[in-house]
Amino acid sequence: MQLPFRSEIRNSPKQQTIKIYLGDESLDEKIKVHLEHFKEIEHIEIRETVGQNRANENITVFLNDDVDIVKMQKAIDSSLWWYFEEDMVEE
Repeated sequence: MQLPFRSEIRNSPKQQTIKIYLGDESLDEKIKVHLEHFKEIEHIEIRETVGQNRANENITVFLNDDVDIVKMQKAIDSSLWWYFEEDMVEE
């Protein structure tokens, strides 16, 4: 069974980001809106994925300065698991 999403911490020279790859890319915009409630997030972009990942798009999350990226990834993952469990209950 494919997971509904996976997240990865990425280090770039400018800023650490969290990339989220969804199993169903049609949900990108809904998930972006869902994540906007986190005050630790500076902004969110939906980007084309370059590389060997299976997903064509990813949601890139930029955090405010001084946010613990590992804790934030766990918080985002928990929020997304809750989101997908709620979504599956409605079906």
